[in-house]
Amino acid sequence: MGRLGTSDYEDLRNARILENQARMATLGLHKTASELRSIASSVKPTNLRKHSKKDYTLTPLRRSVRLKHSDHRLKHSSTATTNKRPNRVSLRRSYRLRGKEGGVSEESVEESEESYGTTPSSEERRPANMPLVKVGGLELQLSPEYSARRCDSKGRGSLYDPVYGICCHFCRQKKLCGEEDCKRCSDLDMDEPCIGKTDCSACHSSNGVLCRACLMVRYGEEMDEVRKDKEWMCPHCVEEKGINPYWICNSSLCLRKRKMVPTGIAIFRAREMGYKSVAHLLMDELQRTNKVIA
Repeated sequence: MGRLGTSDYEDLRNARILENQARMATLGLHKTASELRSIASSVKPTNLRKHSKKDYTLTPLRRSVRLKHSDHRLKHSSTATTNKRPNRVSLRRSYRLRGKEGGVSEESVEESEESYGTTPSSEERRPANMPLVKVGGLELQLSPEYSARRCDSKGRGSLYDPVYGICCHFCRQKKLCGEEDCKRCSDLDMDEPCIGKTDCSACHSSNGVLCRACLMVRYGEEMDEVRKDKEWMCPHCVEEKGINPYWICNSSLCLRKRKMVPTGIAIFRAREMGYKSVAHLLMDELQRTNKVIA
């Protein structure tokens, strides 16, 4: 096949290129461009920024206020007299614990280091719903605002208090109970038990501490009846003593130890199926599973 001829567009384009080149040669632009390139290549930059390596060994380290305060305490404790207890730990206090937003007044929370956080001896061991909290002999009282809010929720309580609140084994909320006649949570009387938390007659451990709401929803028992029953035992002790081997604790911690999936909010499914609580549902399921395996 022969070569095709150029089109009119290409002829017009080539003619315009030749015309532009002739015009640039007439104006001397080619010579000017070459001179500018040679000047630009011959000029060397003079204000280059020199890199200087900083010697950090001579720079003092920044110290936070907390570390400076800790160093000051250590220095002060080293020069203290020998009659004080050695190796004391100074606790960090949040604004809530200082009485700014918490349920305890500021005066009652500023405990002395000698008394706060001490572990009770064997003679001082108490039931789990009456733990001993030493505050250096200071007068304890709730602020009027928190006293009015304490009984807003009778089930689990309305006030969270990490110092005086007793932790429920299931919901793990350290709250002051909402019982109106509880002297421990209303007057902060450490010699009285919290009547809004249960206590196992067998183990007296934290496994048997349940609030009113968790006791009813998870185990189908009333707090008033449990409080009257001096022989009441937690699910751990009931199973351990063989009273009812299928009556187990259904908290997430205990179910994971059994390699069982936590039930979550299973009370709605339990009540739809006619069970009184989640524990009754699990007891029936464990019995059926045991029969199938057998």
